[in-house]
Amino acid sequence: MSKISYYTEEGLKHMKDELFQMEAVERPAISKLIGEAIDKGDLSENAEYDAAKEAQGLLEMKIAKLRGVIVNARIIDDTNIDNSKAYILSTVKIKHAVNGNEMIYTLVAENEADVKANKISIDSPIGKGLLGKSIGDIAEVVTPNGMIQFEIIEITR
Repeated sequence: MSKISYYTEEGLKHMKDELFQMEAVERPAISKLIGEAIDKGDLSENAEYDAAKEAQGLLEMKIAKLRGVIVNARIIDDTNIDNSKAYILSTVKIKHAVNGNEMIYTLVAENEADVKANKISIDSPIGKGLLGKSIGDIAEVVTPNGMIQFEIIEITR
């Protein structure tokens, strides 16, 4: 059974664009490299041919995996999502309980996570800790260095 995953329209479009790039640009380029390597003759000792075939195999695996993700992707309708709790697509302002640092993160699907853009996966330790929490709640996040507590200050869409 395949796993259904939820994405924003932007995130799903990005994955479809990536799939198109692999199928329409990268696949023909690798096929061309294989053809050039074949034209050079003896394939038994042709490192260029072996490398191109390996690259082709890796690309086909990536294409198959991404197709599976796209087939099982669902777009999130955030119009009816309750803002009183942190869910996927929530933007959550949190405060570190010990040092008082404040951070703002948007909770997204794993494939859309981008720490530079303050988008964290709901499957990350912080994302898991924030899910379902309300303003004023303390989220306990398990990290390799131990438990960290964050206070939920604000939740928006």
